[in-house]
Amino acid sequence: MAGLTIGKFAGAEGVGVETVRFYQRRGLLAAPARGRSGFREYTDDDRWRLAFIRRARRLGFSLAEISELLGPAEARSTDEIVRAAEAKLGAIADQLAELARRQCRLRRLVQVCAHGSSDDCLALQVGDGQPGDGQPGDRQPGGGHLGGGHLGDGHGQVASSA
Repeated sequence: MAGLTIGKFAGAEGVGVETVRFYQRRGLLAAPARGRSGFREYTDDDRWRLAFIRRARRLGFSLAEISELLGPAEARSTDEIVRAAEAKLGAIADQLAELARRQCRLRRLVQVCAHGSSDDCLALQVGDGQPGDGQPGDRQPGGGHLGGGHLGDGHGQVASSA
C-alpha cells in the first residue's frame, strides 16, 4: 500500500488528516518525502506506525509513552514494552482502587441522605474518616467543629455515631 496521499493514508487507518498532521507535529510520525507527483507519499511502514499509535492510545498510553515505545516496537524488542505495560497495569490498579473508595463514599452519602441527617447530606458528610468528612479535628471556617455525621459501610448499612 505504498504511495498513499495523506487523505488516503488517514482514511485507510480510520483517522482524519488533522490527526496525521498532529502526530507529525508531535514527532510520532515523520512527514514522508514527496513522490514524483509532488505529493507526500505514505508507506506501509508509516501505516504500521500509525496503527501502533492508535492501538497504544486505546490501551491508555500517553503520547509521550508511545514515543518511548515506538523505538523498541520497531526494533522488535519486547522488554521495554512489557515494563511499560506492567507500569500501566499498576496505574490502572491504583485508579480502580480509588474509584472503589469513591464508590463506597458515594453509597454512604446516598444512605445518609435517604435515612440520616439532612444537614449531613447537604454538607456531603459521609463519616468515612476522609479529611473534610466532618469527623473530630475537622473545622469549619470560623473555628466550629462539623458534626460527627453518620457512619456506614458503603453497602447500605448506616449507624448513627454517638
